[in-house]
Amino acid sequence: MAFAVALPLLLGSVSAAVEYGRLLYRRAQLQTAADAGALVGANMLKLANSDDASVTSIARQAVDAQARTPADRRSTVTATVGDSRSSVSTVIEETVPSIMGKLLSLPSTTLIVRATAQLVGSVRLCLLALDPSAKGAFDLEKNAKVTAEGCTLYSNSTSPSGLQGKDSATARALSICSAGGFDGAKALFTPAPITDCTPIGDPLKDRPLPTPDLDCLVLSPNADPAAKSQSRHTNVVTATITLDPGTYCGGLHITETAIVALRPGTYIMKDGPLVVDKKASMSGQGVAFFFTGNKGGMLFDKDTTISLTAPTGGLMAGLLMAESRTVANPIPVPIDIDLTPPPPPPPGPAPPMRQYRIISDNARTMLGTIYLPAGRLIVDSSRPVADQSAYTVIVARQINLYEGPNLTLNANYGATSVPVPDGVGPKSGMAALRN
Repeated sequence: MAFAVALPLLLGSVSAAVEYGRLLYRRAQLQTAADAGALVGANMLKLANSDDASVTSIARQAVDAQARTPADRRSTVTATVGDSRSSVSTVIEETVPSIMGKLLSLPSTTLIVRATAQLVGSVRLCLLALDPSAKGAFDLEKNAKVTAEGCTLYSNSTSPSGLQGKDSATARALSICSAGGFDGAKALFTPAPITDCTPIGDPLKDRPLPTPDLDCLVLSPNADPAAKSQSRHTNVVTATITLDPGTYCGGLHITETAIVALRPGTYIMKDGPLVVDKKASMSGQGVAFFFTGNKGGMLFDKDTTISLTAPTGGLMAGLLMAESRTVANPIPVPIDIDLTPPPPPPPGPAPPMRQYRIISDNARTMLGTIYLPAGRLIVDSSRPVADQSAYTVIVARQINLYEGPNLTLNANYGATSVPVPDGVGPKSGMAALRN
């Protein structure tokens, strides 16, 4: 009699154990599928022109392919894109029929699994201040504006004021992130900056950069009356001329009413700045500038006209400007004090940096990536900058905006043949599962 009672109990226990193990195995399969779908979707966020519908569709397809739900089960898969388009979440709900339902009085069990993949670092990164600790590494003052509605603004500084917005400064972006704090009680930043973000390593640190030629390109007054060489290390252009790429020792000074067209290629400023001042203009398609030496730097003065597009191929493909990654004792770009006021100092103590300054009220095409890992980019014009460019990406040690410019960082990556370097733009960020 005891055996007759014990046998059903034993069978029930064994059946429960088998059923439980079966459900655990299926749950693990579904979790793997949910994880895969979320990761595929998050990685798709990095692609140019991806929209929410295409992201969620590809995420669901990845889930279905991985889950391989049998025909005898009901299964639903949902995928959603998170706020600021920085994450993708998937949910799988599947009803699993019991193989021993009568014995266990449990005809079916519903399994629900979830996964979220986050883009670590940034989404569509279009501005990054690299300085790890400076106050105001990314700083906007007075009436300065940054418009970057299709991409992310990021400050690596862990300072409580690593991201600053003073006076009536405004910033509008897809998302705004500070590795430290945000000091901007009177400024208008939309959306509100996220603080304590994980710092991003220099996304272009492994990008090869040019090497200056041993032979310097020197403009000769005998070659063209529009160009003159004051010395072997200072090239001055005062009238209409077309220039060739090469190494300009001592830099290049375009001044007076000069109209300079640049042939495609890389212009290396060796131990001297690039200065365009007075009423001069400079334009070029497929051009790049590389700065090296303690005297490197740049000035585009107020009444100048600048129109530049980065190369589509070669070593500097996608890079409009770059500099050597270290500098020992940088020398400020020389200016005519009667013509141009000196720039404000950095907001806080700062390491030695080359100085790159855009005051021009007509610098509306600057298409490509500006990479200044040892430099301070200063924008203090009073008109829009780069707004007519399909895209502009800035990665610099410090980025400071003053006066009333509207620095526009478009993200129309598909509207140009100029490539976006890996690590920035739509190719930034790394998808990782979030607990």
